[in-house]
Amino acid sequence: MADTVTRIWGIGGNTNTVSLLRTLDASGGDYAAGDVLSDDDTASGGTAMSFTGIGKNEGAAGYITKASILCSTTALTPRLTLFLFKAAPTCELDDNAANTAVLAADQANYVGHIDFPAMEDLGTGMSQTIATPSTYGNLPLAFNCDAASDTLYGVLVTRDAIIGEAASMTVRINLTAK
Repeated sequence: MADTVTRIWGIGGNTNTVSLLRTLDASGGDYAAGDVLSDDDTASGGTAMSFTGIGKNEGAAGYITKASILCSTTALTPRLTLFLFKAAPTCELDDNAANTAVLAADQANYVGHIDFPAMEDLGTGMSQTIATPSTYGNLPLAFNCDAASDTLYGVLVTRDAIIGEAASMTVRINLTAK
């Protein structure tokens, strides 16, 4: 299933929020610390997340000032990291495989990463986390899109083992930039 991406402009066009909804494969069993969370666990089947429209135009520069993740499965509490690139990375992209980002081949396109605090389930029926400049998540994060693109590409990695994942669970990642 393809990612669903929506773009929302803030008041006066000063901020831009890109919301990506991805269905994770999550059928390969529990995740180990350092595993990729992706859409396919078959060899060379996983794809990078595409945050299309994060730049206001092609070649745009900006700052990611807020990031959040919502997961459709309850009671998950891992810490997560989102690696960002200005071109599709060549690192490991398959679900439930050991992370290899950032590879030497991807260094020229590496933007940085966002570290998320541990997810929480606050009785909302989902697990969630948010990174802001007041948390330790490396925000604001400066970025430049590729000259012919308004897109950043992401690889989501768990920093903690995950037990209790569900096949076809979804994650929604919201990135707000200005």
